Amino acid sequence: MVICGIKTTHDGALALIDNGKLIFSFEMEKINNGKRHGTFCLSMKEIENILKGFNYAMKDIDKWVLDGWYPDQHGDEVIIKNIPFLFENKTVDIKLAQYGRFMQNETDALDCQSYRIDDIGFSYNSYLHVSGHIFGAYCSSPYAEKKEDSFILIWDGGMPPQLFYYEYQKNKISTIGPLMLIAGNIYIGFPSKFEPYCHQAGDIAIAGKLMAYIALGEEKTEIIEAYKEIYKEVVAEMKKDVTDPSYVMDITTNFINGAKKYADTHQKKDKNMLTSLHAFLQEQLLDGLDKYVKKNKGFKRNLCFAGGSALNIKWNSAIRESGLFESMWVPPFPNDAGSAIGTACCEMMLNTNLRSLDWNVYSGPSLSTLNAEVIEFESYPCSLKELANILHSTNEPIVFLNGNAELGPRALGNRSIFAAAVTPNMKTVLNQVKNREEYRPIAPICLEEDAPNVFSPGTPDPYMLFEHMVREDWKNVVPAIIHLDGSSRLQTVNQNQNKEVYELLTHYKALSGVPLLSNTSANFKGSGFFPDVESVVQWGRVNFIWSNGMLYASKKGVSIIDTQEILLKAYIE
Repeated sequence: MVICGIKTTHDGALALIDNGKLIFSFEMEKINNGKRHGTFCLSMKEIENILKGFNYAMKDIDKWVLDGWYPDQHGDEVIIKNIPFLFENKTVDIKLAQYGRFMQNETDALDCQSYRIDDIGFSYNSYLHVSGHIFGAYCSSPYAEKKEDSFILIWDGGMPPQLFYYEYQKNKISTIGPLMLIAGNIYIGFPSKFEPYCHQAGDIAIAGKLMAYIALGEEKTEIIEAYKEIYKEVVAEMKKDVTDPSYVMDITTNFINGAKKYADTHQKKDKNMLTSLHAFLQEQLLDGLDKYVKKNKGFKRNLCFAGGSALNIKWNSAIRESGLFESMWVPPFPNDAGSAIGTACCEMMLNTNLRSLDWNVYSGPSLSTLNAEVIEFESYPCSLKELANILHSTNEPIVFLNGNAELGPRALGNRSIFAAAVTPNMKTVLNQVKNREEYRPIAPICLEEDAPNVFSPGTPDPYMLFEHMVREDWKNVVPAIIHLDGSSRLQTVNQNQNKEVYELLTHYKALSGVPLLSNTSANFKGSGFFPDVESVVQWGRVNFIWSNGMLYASKKGVSIIDTQEILLKAYIE
């Protein structure tokens, strides 16, 4: 069965699954430097061209599946207007399944809504938005491959953290319950009331920034206890029925307002309010999980975690280290970037005998062809050994573009900026290159076999989704990748996962004795990953670009003679 999944709204995407194998997933932000979190914007002709690139045609699609979303403001029906994918010169309005803000026990997560646009003869299915997260997480997990049951925790921006349990043999998903009645968008709404984010209200990027910023504050017991009381009072005062779509959102808003009032009344420092919020939410998560795991002692202690909140590496690590679960899985696309995959997985689960998705994280768009006539860089053939020598010799950041783009929001080597991590100022350099706040951390990308020597725990983490602490004897060796609290957002690499990056790191280790590099995403600010070398040239913030065996050196920023000498030296060695 060939299934085409579409996420039409926020974080629009197109994904294709053929008999349980993910062929591709294209997020709109990764096409032509699209804006982050953009809506679906492909015409029918563009979809046809993408399919053709993978040797598929429109007639090969057995089922179109669209992700659910919020109800229309006029009622319970979800209607998304002016979607362009059916025609070149006109748009259509489409109906979708709902979001699933607060799942009730009787709600079936695999309840399929079928629709047809009669005047064009287009039929499609739609599933709850939360269902896409549930099955995108489970089907991509090792538990599906091993035919095991699993708890599934979903905490997305428009819903509270909800716990489910999937039974493989029965193909049955059960709703266990919410861990608390606070929506995931609190990580955006709450800091908008405090410095330094009170002038950035509504900016989705705040969530990622806050995860780094909380290292500047302190967890204060009295603030955390105040949060508990405010939350208890807000829930007690809520008069609405839990099935009301605004129930959880109103609790979240009232909690934020109550916390702001408390901070003003007691003159609490903004940074401590933010750090303590993170600690409070983490405690609520762990307490809720502990309660339900104890209540369901006979259940298999696997956990899948997805939704936008699963990008929080500190929460992920706290859950993994809690001992509540034997094993934990977070996909590299836990946020809405994975919703096109997830909604297609719903269809696969309901209408085939397949449960496990065969997938690769490097299934995004391939690099666009370079137009050599407009590039303003000198180009050279450059092996990965030679590139390692340039990184070691120049202390310059290098944009590394290779193969297909990564799925999800984090650069995992194929659309990255690499740099040596051995100088303290490299974090500053990279944050200036990226035009972002100085407190933002830079991630390490490390050879998997060497990670335990440098990091604690240093376990394999190929998708940059967990926190690791830098070991004491390495802190002075790789200062650029150490966050303010001594942690790092580690990505490990082995030869099977990404052979080019693995080879580069191996050569770099041979030269420097260091098995890792600094790694951050290569993109225009507010856009997805660079789709081609020309975009990096237009960006103009680095002197070196490496792509598919070629090195491009800026004629303005780097001495061409020096570059040639470095390449010659590496070749001779």
